[in-house]
Amino acid sequence: MSDSLGLISAFLGGAVVGATAAILFAPEKGEDLRERICKILRKNGVVCSEQDVDALVARLTKELDEE
Repeated sequence: MSDSLGLISAFLGGAVVGATAAILFAPEKGEDLRERICKILRKNGVVCSEQDVDALVARLTKELDEE
């Protein structure tokens, strides 16, 4: 059972990172994009602030630059 939960968690985590990366590469203003990310996260029950989204964007940008 825990293997199934781990697989599901990995899949969902990958889906979130992939969706976030896709949104980040979309041709949109940074401010509009961050607001859109916040709305999507809140709609899915994740409470976030603008600082949280800024930190997420910085982290994802760093990880993508390292690849």
